[in-house]
Amino acid sequence: MIIEEVAQQTLAFLEKKGISSARRATEEMLCHVLSLKRMDLYLDYQRPLNQDEVAACRTILSRLGKGEPIQYILGNVNFYYCDFEISPHVLIPRPETELLVDKIVCELKKESLVDKKLWDICCGSGCIGVSLKKALPELEVTLSDISSEAVALSKKNAQSNDVDVSVLEGDLFAPFQGKADFIVVNPPYVSHDEYALLSPSVKDFEPSLALIAGDDGCDVYRALARNINKYLNPGGKLWLEIGYQQGELVKEIFESEGLSEGIVEQDWSGHDRFFSLENE
Repeated sequence: MIIEEVAQQTLAFLEKKGISSARRATEEMLCHVLSLKRMDLYLDYQRPLNQDEVAACRTILSRLGKGEPIQYILGNVNFYYCDFEISPHVLIPRPETELLVDKIVCELKKESLVDKKLWDICCGSGCIGVSLKKALPELEVTLSDISSEAVALSKKNAQSNDVDVSVLEGDLFAPFQGKADFIVVNPPYVSHDEYALLSPSVKDFEPSLALIAGDDGCDVYRALARNINKYLNPGGKLWLEIGYQQGELVKEIFESEGLSEGIVEQDWSGHDRFFSLENE
């Protein structure tokens, strides 16, 4: 079989199974098995596959057909010019989170970062904190997560991306001492009702600990709002990723704690996705 035939058959199979992003999964499978870049894949579309390559494709295809995300099967993700190892103990980094990182980088490049501290709370794979340290090396970056598996993976990803960060284990602010100049959090923000409606590829494979945050999905935001003054320096900045229907509610939560009015921003689809405020 040649690449073109395998690609066509794989795509047809995944679409019949109702797998989202079937074309992307097909491309990533073939690039992984054949050690090709995506552009080279199409330039070499008539290349035959040997028996081992066909067998490897069939193994991956079997897992894809059961709804397992290609990212977990391959075990890595490219995110903001870095490569991250991932596992089912952490969420798959999303493009929306990459947009958040880019917003922060663009903002912080405008100011001096000497002796400035940034905390990445609920770090998961470490994709936010490690990427920010890579892009802004003068920042002192500390990551944290309640999951020991996430902490171990973040340490590994920091090392593989050649950045010097600290990674702590604990719930929200518990492992930290002192104050930070910048805090970024991509917390669990799915309600129990929303969780029941998630696609099987998310609900059956990604960790519920990193997804669910109470009856309305805002439990973590409330905990952050209650404590942010204790841990964020005056003039410091907080950035959050939020659910697409949570913009006004998150603003109300922080305003109810007497904090300055925050800003809600949208993602590429025009959905509420980010919240930020400056501590007075």
